[in-house]
Amino acid sequence: MNFVTTADGTQIFYKDWGPKNAQPIVFHHGWPLCSDDWDAQMLFFVQRGFRVVAHDRRGHGRSAQVSEGHDMDHYAADAFAVAEHLNLRNAVHIGHSTGGGEVARYVAKHGQPAGRVAKAVLVAAVPPIMLKTASNPEGLPMEVFDGFRKGVADNRAQFFHDVPAGPFYGFNRPGVTPLPGVIDNWWRQGMMGSAKAHYDGIKAFSETDQTEDLKAITLPTLVMHGDDDQVVPIHDAALKAIKLLKHGTLKVYPGLSHGMLTVNAAQLNADLLAFIQG
Repeated sequence: MNFVTTADGTQIFYKDWGPKNAQPIVFHHGWPLCSDDWDAQMLFFVQRGFRVVAHDRRGHGRSAQVSEGHDMDHYAADAFAVAEHLNLRNAVHIGHSTGGGEVARYVAKHGQPAGRVAKAVLVAAVPPIMLKTASNPEGLPMEVFDGFRKGVADNRAQFFHDVPAGPFYGFNRPGVTPLPGVIDNWWRQGMMGSAKAHYDGIKAFSETDQTEDLKAITLPTLVMHGDDDQVVPIHDAALKAIKLLKHGTLKVYPGLSHGMLTVNAAQLNADLLAFIQG
């Protein structure tokens, strides 16, 4: 397996498929998953001649289960370690959910103007900030994230079944048929990772104010969000993020869920390809 060692000695697992001289697309996964969550996108793009790269965030998947560093700064630095190791240039960085926050921090701190990043995509992403605060009264109350922490601490295995079986893919909506394999795969990915990384990561994805990251991004950025996202509500994420981006394009998907990259892959992949080639 492929690993890179970060500045603080953490082993980060990564995948690197396709021609090394092709344009790279770098995928950043959501909480509490791993690079496997991008299977549908990585296969689609490698079959179209792109170089596709994805890593497991520290404490997730096959990366080292370290005790510390479960915050956006370390997440972005770890992603940069992979990009630097592979000498990726002119890359398109695509992030889902927490991975969208990772992309925003990465591009703002490591991607400009060195020529490493060409474009960015935020899919059902957490920026600018999820938590309800005095300056963000529309956000979700702390009790929501305390519930996530309780689920991880009390019975992570059951919690990691309930989330994908319910709100993540919209399988709790009337008339929607649950896909057992998708639910099982979410559970598998989650349980590969570290409970501490998952617990600490809740603070990272909910309380990190990325307003300044979004303002700092000068590259073309596509913001994709389902308007029935029950995990990262669109009104507190994409609809605010698009106002902060200098060169942002918003695409809203009526009725689609937080997990639309998996259950609506054909539609999302076509739109991603059009943005990358546009």
